[in-house]
Amino acid sequence: MAAVLARRVSGLLRPLSASLRARTPQLCQLSTLIQPPSLYGAAAAAARAPLRSTVCQTPRYNILQRVSALVPSLTLQPSRNLTYYSLKKGKRKSVKSVTERFMRLHCGLWIRRKAGYKKKLWKKKPARRKRLREIVFCNKTQSKLLDKMTTSFWRRRNWYLNDPYQKYHDRVNLKL
Repeated sequence: MAAVLARRVSGLLRPLSASLRARTPQLCQLSTLIQPPSLYGAAAAAARAPLRSTVCQTPRYNILQRVSALVPSLTLQPSRNLTYYSLKKGKRKSVKSVTERFMRLHCGLWIRRKAGYKKKLWKKKPARRKRLREIVFCNKTQSKLLDKMTTSFWRRRNWYLNDPYQKYHDRVNLKL
C-alpha cells in the first residue's frame, strides 16, 4: 500500500523535477554572470571552472524533502513526549513533567505555580515575590490536555491529612 502511494506521489512530482532540470542551464548561466570579480587572478578562476559545472547540476531530493517545502507541517513533529504504548507492558504512560509541575483537584481543575516563582528572587520586589507565590488555575483546554497526558492513577481522588487544598477539591455549579 505504501509502495503504491510512493509511486503515485513520485509520478506526480516527476513533471516538476523535469521542469527544474530544463531550467537549470539557464540558472547556471545566470550564476556565472552574477559572480563577483575574482580576487586571486585568472589562474584561480581557471582552476574553479571545472567545479562550477558540477555545482550547477540539479540536486536529487527524496519525496519528503520535495513536498515538505509545500507543506511545512510534515517536518514539524509535536514536542509532547507522551508514550502511548510502553515497551515493557504496552500501557500508556504519564508525562513526568506534568505530574511534577501540576496538581489535579477532584473537580477536574488543574493548578500550578506561577513561572519563575523561585528564580532570582533577590532581584524581585516584595510585591512581585508575593504574586509569584500564588497558585493559578488552568483553563478548560489546558485541563483537558493535562488529563490526556496523565493516566487514571493521577486523575483519581486522594485524601490527605490536613490538606490545604481541601476547600478547592469540590466545586459547585462548575461545568468542565
